[in-house]
Amino acid sequence: MAEIAAEQYGVIQRAQALRAGLTKAQIEHQFRAGAWTRVLEGVYRSTALPETWESRLVAACLTGGQLVAASHRSAAELLDLPGRSRSIVEVTGRRWGRSHRDGLVVHESLALEEPDITSIRGIPSTTVERTLLDLGAVRGYLTVQMAFDRVVEAEGKTSWTKTNETLERLARSGRPGVTKLRAALHARAHTRIPESEQETALLALLASNGLPEPQPQFSIVDSSGAFLARVDAAYPEHRIVIEYDSDLHHSDVVALARDNARRNRLVGAGWKVIAARHADIRSGGHEFCQIVAASLQDGSCA
Repeated sequence: MAEIAAEQYGVIQRAQALRAGLTKAQIEHQFRAGAWTRVLEGVYRSTALPETWESRLVAACLTGGQLVAASHRSAAELLDLPGRSRSIVEVTGRRWGRSHRDGLVVHESLALEEPDITSIRGIPSTTVERTLLDLGAVRGYLTVQMAFDRVVEAEGKTSWTKTNETLERLARSGRPGVTKLRAALHARAHTRIPESEQETALLALLASNGLPEPQPQFSIVDSSGAFLARVDAAYPEHRIVIEYDSDLHHSDVVALARDNARRNRLVGAGWKVIAARHADIRSGGHEFCQIVAASLQDGSCA
């Protein structure tokens, strides 16, 4: 039982104890002696190990039955994705007839099947693809887009095709998250995926203000074909570059000098460079987008 508890963040399921050979009286003795404490119905935690978010998550999975897994914001936490949260324990199961507790969020889904469940850090969890779909039920479109971009481009944990296959298998009218994930897939169907969450937010900002979609991660060469820079986004036909400037860059003298030299090379090659700051994205970017729109209409930039 100590080995089982160690593998499960200190959590022990009553059924596991019985299968291991303990009697009901012995289980009750462990509880009364203070060696175990009851966490949820049919689940205990060894008092030799501290209670953690992970132990509460495991307990919720073991309480719910066979097909129960960390999902939504908890699965995003295990995957370190945008939209994650440790402030709650969130699981999905086919059926849930157990008691609820504060901080425990339970989703029932008859569409949860074995292919939708994996193990992350020893905890049953929905797969990357299923987590992306579920995130759309509890988070906004931009968060879903950021999460998709990260697992596909930055981490290579899934692909556009695999995510779309999961979406089509689970999609039905009214299912939470379908519309947002489908929009995220559509946005990346024929374009390169941004390499950072800030760039994803930048593209979403332009789209929300009715501006045409630029080409993300665009490589620029000079008249001789020599490489100049790879920029966050560009409108090549207008020779306009859009770059995201983080506050970190402006606090680093070396990085600032390097960025200025890079920007000067682009300007010297006939490109107009427009900078987007975090404040622009956070505020809705009305002024920033007006500048982009005016630049697109300026014949001198074409």
